[in-house]
Amino acid sequence: MIHSIILKDFKCFSDYRLPLGCLTVLTGTNGSGKSTVMQALLALRQSQEQGALARGQLALNGSWVHLGTGQDVLRESAEGIEVGIGLQVERDYLWHFAYSANAEELAATSVPPTIPELALFREPTSGDGATFQYLCAERIGPRTSFSLADHAVRHRRLLGAAGEYTAQYLAEFGRDVVRQELRHADAAASDLRSQTEAWLSHIVGEGSTGDLRIHVQTHRAMDVAQLQFAFSSPRIGESNRYRPTNVGFGLTYSLPVIVAVLSAGPGALLLIENPEAHLHPRGQAEIGILLARSAASGVQILVETHSDHVLNGIRRAVRSKILEAGLTSIHFFRRTVEAQEQVVSPVLDPTGNIDHWPEGFFDQFEKDMNHFAGWGD
Repeated sequence: MIHSIILKDFKCFSDYRLPLGCLTVLTGTNGSGKSTVMQALLALRQSQEQGALARGQLALNGSWVHLGTGQDVLRESAEGIEVGIGLQVERDYLWHFAYSANAEELAATSVPPTIPELALFREPTSGDGATFQYLCAERIGPRTSFSLADHAVRHRRLLGAAGEYTAQYLAEFGRDVVRQELRHADAAASDLRSQTEAWLSHIVGEGSTGDLRIHVQTHRAMDVAQLQFAFSSPRIGESNRYRPTNVGFGLTYSLPVIVAVLSAGPGALLLIENPEAHLHPRGQAEIGILLARSAASGVQILVETHSDHVLNGIRRAVRSKILEAGLTSIHFFRRTVEAQEQVVSPVLDPTGNIDHWPEGFFDQFEKDMNHFAGWGD
């Protein structure tokens, strides 16, 4: 497990150590550094995949993140000419890279003696669940077909940063058994597809389960997968099958998040941006509860969100003793003004209460309601 991320003159951070929990919530104003935390981890992973770390280099562009050149990643007011990224595990692992304005790979000036044994760098072995997933904010929306990627899905168990391989993933691994602690009680069976149907019905619907069916067909001759949804009821049975383009964005956008959570093995790392996208507020809260259940089962999750409903779902999970309060970290990012702290970290207690609410931290509803105070008197 990663206990902290260390950033030195990396984008907007001068010298910062950000504590992580089993479930870490990154929130705050736009352009304040939330995504930078994710990008630092992704830059390390893609550098490892490309062999750049072994060569003593940081790959700024690749399959996970596109950061541009050295000029884009060195903090604008940095006094030095090095970028640093580090991870605290049982000890600190620090990489320092020399600044080169136009380079897409930065040469290391110092590296740790070994690379830590983390899901961030590890590929799944036979019989394991997925070890790593990153789902970006700009996930793929409803489509009539989705592309296939055999190596990424079959061997690396990846959903794709945009969730574009989720249909194929269900076709390949839909019979895998979901771990007991993540199973929905009302699912038809314990396999991944049945559990995904139950959770998707629960989150996207009105809290009922068992009425959604997922159908996937792969067409190898065209290298595409076809995803369809159907609905069932005791009275009429199963409905016609509908294309994702005919059932709204919520189903397709939520599907990769649910599959990522249910298919992650113990010790896996999930990076998820805006899981609330295209979801009704109740569904957003239920996503928060599901993320908490996964974190309690031994998966480390970093979630970037603007949703107070996701946060409140996590708070409900803590209050219900699904997840221990001490396993959570909440970080509120804001643009710095004079001596103001760049990151404030409210603490969640076992009752689900938060110890303090800094200005701008999920307080917009209260501010808006204050405008109505006294109206109509």
